[in-house]
Amino acid sequence: MQAARSDISRRVKEIVAELLEIRREAVRDDTSFVDDLQADSLEISELATAIEEEFDVYITDASLDRIVTVRDMIDFIVYFKKEAQRS
Repeated sequence: MQAARSDISRRVKEIVAELLEIRREAVRDDTSFVDDLQADSLEISELATAIEEEFDVYITDASLDRIVTVRDMIDFIVYFKKEAQRS
């Protein structure tokens, strides 16, 4: 059964807060990983790995370059899950 968008959103925000060691309340849909959270390339890579493991998705380097905000990450997961379901 596919996870609801709200469940994906909640879990992504939890992962971001945990990995970047920030309060969960500081992570919103429009939060930018670099501009707002000052995540460096290693932290972004670790975040991508955690997301891949949690949601059973694969994030290419090209996709990761386009994921700027928390909402972008959520949208990517939802899209990936829909496409996987079609296959």
